[in-house]
Amino acid sequence: MILLSLILILLVGGTSSWIVARRHVASARWIAMASVGADLVLTLGIWIANTGRSRPATQRWLQECNFPWISQFGIRFHLALDGLSLALLLLTYFLGIVAILSSWTEIRQRVGFFHFNLLWVLAGITGVFLAADLFVFYLFWELMLVPMYFLIGIWGHERRIYAATKFFLFTQLSGLLMLVAIISLAVLHQHATGVFTFDYEQLLNTTLSPRSGRLLMLGFFVAFAVKLPVFPFHTWLPDAHTEAPTAGSVILAGLLLKTGAYGLIRFVLPLFPGQSRELAPLMMTVGVIGILYGAILAVGQTDLKRLVAYTSVSHMGFVLLGVFAGNEIALEGAVIQMISHGISTGALFVLAGLLQERMHTREISEMGGLWETMPVLSGAGLLFAMASLGLPGLGDFVGEFLVLLGAYRANVSLTVVATLGLLAATLYGLKFAQGVFHGPNLHHLSLPDMRFREWMILGPMILCLLWIGLYPQPVLNTLRPSLAAMHQSAFPQQIVRR
Repeated sequence: MILLSLILILLVGGTSSWIVARRHVASARWIAMASVGADLVLTLGIWIANTGRSRPATQRWLQECNFPWISQFGIRFHLALDGLSLALLLLTYFLGIVAILSSWTEIRQRVGFFHFNLLWVLAGITGVFLAADLFVFYLFWELMLVPMYFLIGIWGHERRIYAATKFFLFTQLSGLLMLVAIISLAVLHQHATGVFTFDYEQLLNTTLSPRSGRLLMLGFFVAFAVKLPVFPFHTWLPDAHTEAPTAGSVILAGLLLKTGAYGLIRFVLPLFPGQSRELAPLMMTVGVIGILYGAILAVGQTDLKRLVAYTSVSHMGFVLLGVFAGNEIALEGAVIQMISHGISTGALFVLAGLLQERMHTREISEMGGLWETMPVLSGAGLLFAMASLGLPGLGDFVGEFLVLLGAYRANVSLTVVATLGLLAATLYGLKFAQGVFHGPNLHHLSLPDMRFREWMILGPMILCLLWIGLYPQPVLNTLRPSLAAMHQSAFPQQIVRR
């Protein structure tokens, strides 16, 4: 029942924050912090308990919760945890704490309702990473949508309603396509076996005609591609990031985008292995286009948050490339990239929020020379900018290196083109660092440097990036068994020598 507890703690904590805030605002913040912190401790306990422990080859899940729910439709409340889910849950609760801390002084209106929506978004993300029944997965997929709409639409910036509505329409319409695909897959499974079910493990063995497989894969893929986002389904992302409050941007970049990548790995590859192999060259090409497109557009931005938003399009292109490269090395690199990107880009959005709070602007032209007045904050900003462009020794480099190494074995020409994205990343990384922190202090700015709360946010993020960059083996050991199983189901003929 520990998996169900992870979700219930967030739902109850969010509701309690909303109720308590009517009498005491500070208590609402602490309740939210305690709820996410409790989930982080529970998840760390699971990770520590399973570190170094050998498991039978037939044991797919580390933890499982499975009981009947709507039996007449074959729906069970089935939650399951493997290494992939475990790593992403650790990222979820870590960034959840970062989001709460970053909103401590920024959010001053309707504080209780803000934390209610924030924790319910985290509950939806938790359910997405745990669901082993496709109906339950879709339920949590939609649960993420409404609270995030409110986070952007109520506490966002000038064009928040436009950005929130655009986000809602893109994700809702693509989600409906996935719902149609889920129901169709269950019906086809019933025709083949006589059993109507939404259970993930049973649906893995469904026999599909080539035409049906392509159509159903398309329904899943579009929903995940919009959330990732994949070019050209990305247009909601810059607006949502730019207008969202800092906590909303952290959750969007660090977690919601990862649910799209998770869906590709967990559902598209194993459920549609033949179609995944057939469309892999096209998907890799789209990933490379996203790498270059996002990086080039990031270089041309003048709004700090919009620049960081376009870097996400580029980084998620590496994830798409790794997912469809057809070997375990690239797949492991894609997940490492997901985790590292969540931390480094989340930190860049926190920095953008701190600067906007101090300067009341996001325009890079209004900044410059901040190292003179804020050397510690500027040093942290430089480190996160270098992480984003893939500096060796930091987490993003490990992910991108593994993706390119694996992709090189699959398609040399596409990999060579993808490396040009690293050159463009250098340009936007230098623009961020030079335009904001270096150069003369032409505007004669005098601003406070890092405060204790800001150290509490950015310090652990720096340590995590250094840890993944210098010693990624514990993370890889956690991911490898589950990724190997999913890769083998999609690309059984591929054998990669390490």
